[in-house]
Amino acid sequence: MRLSLDPSTDAADYGFVHRIRTRFAETDAMGIIHHGAYAPYLEEARAALLRHAGHAYDEVRLGGIDFSVLELYVRYRRPLRFDEVVTRTTFQVAYLLQVEGETRSTAVTVHGAVDLSGRPARMPGWLVERFGAA
Repeated sequence: MRLSLDPSTDAADYGFVHRIRTRFAETDAMGIIHHGAYAPYLEEARAALLRHAGHAYDEVRLGGIDFSVLELYVRYRRPLRFDEVVTRTTFQVAYLLQVEGETRSTAVTVHGAVDLSGRPARMPGWLVERFGAA
């Protein structure tokens, strides 16, 4: 499944919000958050969304399913800087990262369900029901 690489920048389109404070250790020499720090931000937001949905990721894994990242796309619109609070990250397979209402980045991830041995598996029914995952 290939997703649109143009996620919405309208905060109203996202039903889940997770706050992340940027850390000094993630900055480069210019004081800007290094591009490599974005993937953990997205991962933290996905785990928080699953917890919010009543299915903590560790419980999902104990049930024999893992969500392998198949693709990751990030569009950098404006840099994140040290000690900013990213007030909106989301998991709809599309992400909107904002600081004080200003769009800083958008991202898209594609996930496939795999069993704990890494073989393809069906998406859990609760995930399909709640989020329309294919």
